[in-house]
Amino acid sequence: MGNRVTIQDIADELGLSRNTVSKAINNTGVLAEATRQRVLAKAIEMGYKQFTYLDMTSLKEETDKKESGEIALLTASFLDHSHFASSMLDRFQSEISQLGYSMSIHNISTADLEAGRLPASFRRDTTVGIVCVEVFDLDYCRMLSGLGLPLLLIDAPVITDGEALNADMLLMDNTSGILSFIHKMKERKQTRIGFAGDIRHCTSFFERYMAFRNGMFYNGLPINEAYCLTENSDEAGYSHNREYLRDHLSRLDSLPDVCICANDFIAIDLLQVMDEMGLKCPEDMMILGFDDSSESRICTPRLSTVHIHSQVIGFSAVQLLISRIRDPGLDFRKVYVETDLILRASTGDSPAAGSTFARTIKEA
Repeated sequence: MGNRVTIQDIADELGLSRNTVSKAINNTGVLAEATRQRVLAKAIEMGYKQFTYLDMTSLKEETDKKESGEIALLTASFLDHSHFASSMLDRFQSEISQLGYSMSIHNISTADLEAGRLPASFRRDTTVGIVCVEVFDLDYCRMLSGLGLPLLLIDAPVITDGEALNADMLLMDNTSGILSFIHKMKERKQTRIGFAGDIRHCTSFFERYMAFRNGMFYNGLPINEAYCLTENSDEAGYSHNREYLRDHLSRLDSLPDVCICANDFIAIDLLQVMDEMGLKCPEDMMILGFDDSSESRICTPRLSTVHIHSQVIGFSAVQLLISRIRDPGLDFRKVYVETDLILRASTGDSPAAGSTFARTIKEA
């Protein structure tokens, strides 16, 4: 065996499949706890280094030997309006408290953003790490990355100049669900597909848009740019996103068969606009959202979407931040948490369509 231990090496030692070992190490999928512990113990014994998931017990043992402190969570939005923040933060706070850390939450005001300053409540002397949730101002994130503190961005601003931030990034898989969806639509002969959402809003929106374009390319489908509603509605002079959507839809010669939206709230805005215009979903146009928000399950029609695993995001955030606090010299990492495509009535599907629904609805 070479110096670098691989997942396959661990699988061979234990007589397990590579997929089972990968699930244990990356904390994905369903796995018996005894199997997970056996895999992690063997990985540590063999000197495996590439953990994206770390055993919390071993983390706590190591953290107990060190001084704990305060982890500052910064946000530029109201977290109670976020599609995943409540569940994610509950898990995050629970895990860090077991490790001996406390958490403080600081809202970044518009004035703070414009001045590039920390919130007045932020305490530099007691803070050992920073987590940003929905902080999408690139200059502000550059300021934070220059503080010399471990920094984790849960989603991130779109970096247009190619200069990476000195921070770890945690995102959901913004690609697989959309690629799978476009392939399914092609099989159904629904080939005129558009996209709605400000592609410069955040990294996730941009990646979802690129997944749309790549999916169309991979499936040999042409992209009608008129079906791509990708501007910032505020900058374009509209007082609300619905006005922007209505204006663009009314100017189209024909509707797309399907519109992929950057998140569920844009999709719900689009549903409302269609209703105001006398259009029916899915008869006149099908809609796919993203996030599997609670609203996606109660709107009419119920929204097809891509489910994100909020608790896994919270758990993974702990792994990334604590490992950075323990070892500041680590290379900066970008980690993705798996997502699942869920098909519902907005694409003409029943709740039972597809095996992903039964699996993800338990967390939802």
